[in-house]
Amino acid sequence: MYCRRRKPAMPRRMQLHKRMFDNEDQQEIKSAESLLLDLEVIRSATNNFSDANKLGEGGFGPVYRGTLEDGEQIAVKRLSRTSGQGIVELKNEVVLLAKLQHRNLVRLLGCCLQEEEKLLVYEYLPNASLDKVLFADPVRRVQLDWARRYKIIEGIGRGLLYLHEDSRLKIVHRDLKASNILLGWDMNPKISDFGLAKLFDVDETQRNTSRIAGTYGYMAPEYALRGRFSTNSDVYSYGVLILEILTGRKNSGYQESGNSIDLLSYVSIDVWRHWNQGDAMQVVDQSVVDQCQPQEVLRCMHIGLLCVQEDHAERPSMASITLMLNSYSVGLPTPSAPAFVTSITVSESGVLGRDTQVSLQGREIYRGSTTRSAKESKNDVSISEMDPR
Repeated sequence: MYCRRRKPAMPRRMQLHKRMFDNEDQQEIKSAESLLLDLEVIRSATNNFSDANKLGEGGFGPVYRGTLEDGEQIAVKRLSRTSGQGIVELKNEVVLLAKLQHRNLVRLLGCCLQEEEKLLVYEYLPNASLDKVLFADPVRRVQLDWARRYKIIEGIGRGLLYLHEDSRLKIVHRDLKASNILLGWDMNPKISDFGLAKLFDVDETQRNTSRIAGTYGYMAPEYALRGRFSTNSDVYSYGVLILEILTGRKNSGYQESGNSIDLLSYVSIDVWRHWNQGDAMQVVDQSVVDQCQPQEVLRCMHIGLLCVQEDHAERPSMASITLMLNSYSVGLPTPSAPAFVTSITVSESGVLGRDTQVSLQGREIYRGSTTRSAKESKNDVSISEMDPR
């Protein structure tokens, strides 16, 4: 049995699923059809989606490891019927990844839309996701030395540069985070999960959306609060990733209470505070301090802080970041305070509402939408509620 691409004369059940592409141009339909795989091949490869082959579970649904008869290993994402994501996200990922090829993007091998199954089949990457190595496995985390971490920072940057500027498309990922960075045999990082990605026209700089989708803690404040996203939104998320890789700490500084969400970025706050105090190496993961070059680490930290600045226009482009990482002759501007937001309310529709503003050292960071004002300070951090402008 071979993993064949479906021929044009497909069974009726396959033709029905072609409706998901009805509004796309012929080239996109052709690309999508060429990726259709047979369900029985995938079932055989995963031992009928056995629990023993389950790699994990995300917002899309469970992911399974499989082996084709020719020995090629695959990873299969299976859309859960209760998933918050659906056919639109699956279609988006298939259409986009069919057009994209880069060593720092995960490779899509095919998809399957038979017998109510909705499956995406990818190359198998043996070292799991960055978040599992960095935050969930103390042994492997120590093995992630500074040279490997620096390679991961560079690789993610190259992948984003390709998406933003070097591919024939202009794409904003919108959900860049540690769990969406997969690691290959040589720890080469690959960006995955393009279900929320958006295409931009050449002359577009940003878009607005009334529905916020993504992961709190990685969202740029202008996107989380006002629905404005751009390539600079991805740059913000990349900055968060850099700071996580440097510190070995997860930037999940948010808590849910009813319909209120705390979006305070604790890692960014801590790094910024130590950066200003001149003892930034104290926040670096101690497992890499003795083996790294402080100048290299501090330069990465500097770049990370530039990425998470409040004003999206002040954040560097991925082209500038790539140059900063590879040339020490390029001077770096002084980063302004990062953006921090707390006490966001979320409606049932997913739209964010009232927010409480957080300021560093008396500097206003983000404007909210309330009329009361109250201040309290601790370690030069003040929290205020502000009127809209």
